[in-house]
Formats: sequence, C-alpha cells, structure tokens
Amino acid sequence: MSHFVAVVSGGMDSTVLVYDLLKQGHEVSMLSVDYGQKHRKELDHARRTAAKNGLRHEIADLTGITQLISRSTLTSDAPVPDGHYAEDNMRQTVVPNRNSIMLNVAIGWAITLEADGVATAVHSGDHYIYPDCRPEFVKALDRLAGVACEGFIADEFAVFAPYVNIPKDEIARIGNTLDVPWDDTWSCYKGGDIHCGSCGTCFERREAFTLAGIDDPTPYAATPDYADPR
Repeated sequence: MSHFVAVVSGGMDSTVLVYDLLKQGHEVSMLSVDYGQKHRKELDHARRTAAKNGLRHEIADLTGITQLISRSTLTSDAPVPDGHYAEDNMRQTVVPNRNSIMLNVAIGWAITLEADGVATAVHSGDHYIYPDCRPEFVKALDRLAGVACEGFIADEFAVFAPYVNIPKDEIARIGNTLDVPWDDTWSCYKGGDIHCGSCGTCFERREAFTLAGIDDPTPYAATPDYADPR
C-alpha cells in the first residue's frame, strides 16, 4: 500500500482517481486548489468525495495569483467559449501552467506528509489542447521533483498519472465499475446552477458517458451537437 496526495478538482476524472486508489488499497489525502476559477463550485464536489470516504482534504488558497494567470477565460471576465472540447477556441480556457502549479503544491505537501507520491487524473483526451496533460509533462515533473527536493524525497517517490494514456470514456467505465456517485462530480467551466451543456467540458462529459455506454444522470441546460474537429 502506498500513500498518495491526489489532486482533486471535483470533476469526473479526479473523483474516479480517488475511488480507484482506495479500491487498490492505497491511502489517499486529497488536495484541491482555489485559483480563482469561475467554476469554484467544483470544490464543493471535492468536499463531498472527501467526506463520504473519510479522507483528509485540504484546499490550497491560491487566489492571490489569479490576476497573474488571468489570460484564461476561467480566471478573467471573458466568457467561457462553447463548442467541442477539441476546437481551437478551447485554447482560451488554458490556465497558464495550471497543472504544474497545483502538482508542485501537492509535491510539497506530500513530502511534508512523508507520502509516496502525488496522483493526477490527466488523460489522453486532454492532450490536444492542454500541454500539461501530456506524458512528457508528467515525466518532466517527476524528474523535477527529484531534483528540487533532493535529500528530502524518497527514492521511490513518483508523480502517478494512471490515466495519461487512456480516453475519458474509459475513465467513465472505471468509475462505473467502482460505483462512483456521479452527482458528486462537476465538469462545467461556467459554474452555473446546473451544467450548461454547451461548453467544451460539458460536451466532453456527455460524450464520455455516451461512448462508455453509461446512462448520464447529469442535468444540462442545453444539449447541442458538436462535430469533432480533429
């Protein structure tokens, strides 16, 4: 059994990761990050997952840097774009260096806890738009942790990304077998009362359930059809 600090946004992928790690017998501490995102209600969903599983859950308040990463529509007054999640306009939702920032905070906490590593739910479906979701990023961060924390980090410490080479629908299938309560997850970048159904993350969520052959319990304000531009 290993002890992982899991970075959990409150979305589908990171929530499945928590249940997956627990099923495998690992100890899990959860880290979420408030970086001033419009959809910070996702943090409430992460809290639900922690409470239901009796896990320690910390929320790192990084709202002090929101203005420094305000190029993204997630951290500025600019509207979140609608469309397929692989369309070029989804680049507007990229928060500069977001995963690196969050995972480096997680690494610091993991070393403090003397944990065996950090876990992230980045997956292949995000490779097209988000460079910090790719295998090259995970490998580079793993090397960086060893260099930056030399003398304080265990030799076996690892940045664990079990989904980095699989699509989101496969993550949905994994979650389905683990009986993940999908109502405890939030995907929409607009952060309204219900999922908007038209932003890239809503479309990706709907598509994942469809491709996985799983009933989608999520209420959406709209359900437009978008063609994959790739």
